Amino acid sequence: MSDIPVINLSEAPGERAAWGQPRWKVYLWAICELLFVTNAWQISSGIRIKVLRSFGADIGNDVIFRPRTRVKFPWKLRIGDRCWIGEGVWVHNQDFVHIEHDAVISQETFLTTGSHRHRVDMALVTRPIHVEAGSWVTSRCVILGGSRLGRNSVIGPLSVVAGNFIPPGEIWAGNPVKKVGER
Repeated sequence: MSDIPVINLSEAPGERAAWGQPRWKVYLWAICELLFVTNAWQISSGIRIKVLRSFGADIGNDVIFRPRTRVKFPWKLRIGDRCWIGEGVWVHNQDFVHIEHDAVISQETFLTTGSHRHRVDMALVTRPIHVEAGSWVTSRCVILGGSRLGRNSVIGPLSVVAGNFIPPGEIWAGNPVKKVGER
């Protein structure tokens, strides 16, 4: 097994290329995220949203944004009106995440737009995530880059959506995710 080559991670390209902002802004965001967004003691959704907007997040009206959430890069986040973002949601958005109006992302869900070219050089590869209006991602799901959740779709608890297109009005669940019903 020792003759199998290992990729030198110090040479893996791409991490800072996804930042999209100067280093000082990324580091300042990390401090503000810890104090005002991730902080479980900070109970005001309004303050959380103001801080996210001040760093470039486009967040609509009447959005509920619960404590213990994380957002990698707020300048790559778009959330429509009346959305609910549940406690402990992690938006690891090295590419854009767009959540249309009246959508719900429930507790402990992880949305990640990044991966790596694991067979070549471990370079960062990103693809956006799009959650259409009225969709509900239930608790503890994983939504990977390239996924598009159709209008009024539902993703069942503990499901993994791995770059799939979920048709409008359908309920999908599992790992691998598959259709289990209609909404």
